[in-house]
Amino acid sequence: MIKAEHVGKSFFLTQPKEGRFAALRTLFSRQQREVKAVDDISFTIEEGQFVGYIGPNGAGKSTTIKMLSGILHPTRGKIFVGGYSPQKDRVRVASQIGVVFGQRTQLWWDLPVRDSFEILQAMYKINPQRYRRSMDTYHELLDLHEFLDTPVRKLSLGQRMRADLAAALLHDPPILFLDEPTIGLDVVAKTRIRAFLREVNQTQKKTILLTTHDMDDIEQLCNRIIVINHGKKMVDASMQDLRSMIGLPSMIQVEYRQPPEEIAEIEGVERIELEDNELSIYFDKGKTSSPRILAEVVKWGDPLDIRMKEPGIEEVIKRLYR
Repeated sequence: MIKAEHVGKSFFLTQPKEGRFAALRTLFSRQQREVKAVDDISFTIEEGQFVGYIGPNGAGKSTTIKMLSGILHPTRGKIFVGGYSPQKDRVRVASQIGVVFGQRTQLWWDLPVRDSFEILQAMYKINPQRYRRSMDTYHELLDLHEFLDTPVRKLSLGQRMRADLAAALLHDPPILFLDEPTIGLDVVAKTRIRAFLREVNQTQKKTILLTTHDMDDIEQLCNRIIVINHGKKMVDASMQDLRSMIGLPSMIQVEYRQPPEEIAEIEGVERIELEDNELSIYFDKGKTSSPRILAEVVKWGDPLDIRMKEPGIEEVIKRLYR
């Protein structure tokens, strides 16, 4: 569905001059330096995948999304979305994609949400039957009825984001690009947006590429992660494979009725920490298994609760950037 082949995007900035009349001399200067926002990135995303595209500020995430959607042209390499080039076949690609930029809206600021949807219906030439079907679907999933007749400028951030998601999907595109869709939202709004995205990915088989700084978005939604830094691709892997690559330990927490009197060493366990009645056991899954550990810890006392915990995505990403 989405293919990038050795894609690069450079911006050329005029070199500032120093000394007397520096601003005037810079204005007429032809000396420029190249800034590579995206540098030789390649990937393929198959139909129905939900991919997290993450990296620090300035890594090139938004630039990539803009090239995939046809807003920017790559300096180098080729891009195909739904089999077409976003730069050469913009109309065809526009019919195949929905795009949401968390900090910008595609809705008309002073018009009611309903009017914005009807304008988009006309722009995409959506027939009335298909439009009503889409509206019925997104009414139910996003609770749009509560603000359909409200001007966009009067919506809360969470309401505007729900309206933007519906607007991006009105023409039923198979591909959805999301750039920071949960930025600034409260916990309740984020939960609703995540539930909606999970639903359209799983039931409608939408292919979704998501950029975000919210690691909970990545952990709860994505089955694959592409990590970039300084414009270069660092990692392309599943969450499980990423954790294995980084080598962070898994953890078992055991809460006992009484503190254990004796704690024995277990082969393959990196360390064991005891705090009051709670025991934390850190281990490498490649060296030992959780059933083997559990068989030992139940001998040390009377367990009240046992919890398994994998390394969080934030821990994984921090380790990548070291």
